[in-house]
Amino acid sequence: MRRVRLILLLAGIGVLAVLVARVGTDALGAAFAELRWWQFFLVCLPYGVIMVVDTLGWRYAFARGRAPFHRLLGARIAGEALNAVTAVASVGGEAVKAWLIRRDVPYEESVPSVVIAKTTITIAQALFLLVGIAVAWAVLPVDSGVVRSMLWLLGVEVVAVGGFVLAQVAGLVRRGGRLLAWLGVVGDPSYAERLDLTLREFYRRDWRRLVLSVGFHLGGWLIGALEAYVMLVVLRVPVPLLTATVVEAFGSGVRFATFLVPASVGVLDGANAAAFDALGFTAGAGLAFSLMRRGRQAAWIVVGLVTLVVMRSSASLDRARRLVA
Repeated sequence: MRRVRLILLLAGIGVLAVLVARVGTDALGAAFAELRWWQFFLVCLPYGVIMVVDTLGWRYAFARGRAPFHRLLGARIAGEALNAVTAVASVGGEAVKAWLIRRDVPYEESVPSVVIAKTTITIAQALFLLVGIAVAWAVLPVDSGVVRSMLWLLGVEVVAVGGFVLAQVAGLVRRGGRLLAWLGVVGDPSYAERLDLTLREFYRRDWRRLVLSVGFHLGGWLIGALEAYVMLVVLRVPVPLLTATVVEAFGSGVRFATFLVPASVGVLDGANAAAFDALGFTAGAGLAFSLMRRGRQAAWIVVGLVTLVVMRSSASLDRARRLVA
């Protein structure tokens, strides 16, 4: 799978290079010509708010809130940075999140919380796409290609999310563990059985925390629409907030459908170029918007990797102190 993702990444980079060549470096240069450092810093700020809100969504994915919020926040920032470079990373970001909070929460609680948080953020993503479709219906022609594409993307998300939730509540995790043990892939299926039990108990008993988790993650997606609006203002693209919401919702659906492509490189950029052209702007504006977002993503990847190093060093230091004591 890692090799497949690496191939998809290289193919996506090739597509992005073709898009840049077709739009023209002069047009892109003009879009970024007046960009100042403080404007780029302003563009990066909303993502920090999104991280805080999404961390609250993760916190309510625990049956009990025992982990300190600042450590959850650090683990999420580091884990998302690794998720963004997962084509070349040996360990996925979701596993790192559980590992970074192991001092406060045992794996028996942290691993289910990561699975539940991934479920709730995906449910919230589908709800956000639904909001985007409602806004698009209000501000765009009903027969718009953007609206039709968003409806197809919503269908894909609903089927995928439904299957993901069904696998957790129907006991498929336990059965999958037994099957892997029977095939000799794993030696002991008991952990899969405990994980299955924990997931089903959470969905059955902690539905209030489940709703709060979905609600906070939905808030994060809505703040993403504001982030898109800020980016477009900095790029001097005259787009109202409602249209920026449509753009962000459409992009979220494309990212979901192309999750195998690291950072949806090439695919998302082409989709944004096509969407901006359909909305009455230019493909160059859409590509500039994508590159601006990738610049923000690169900045937060650096922050996340630094956070990972700091948290890992802190954990090692605490372990050494305990040994000395």
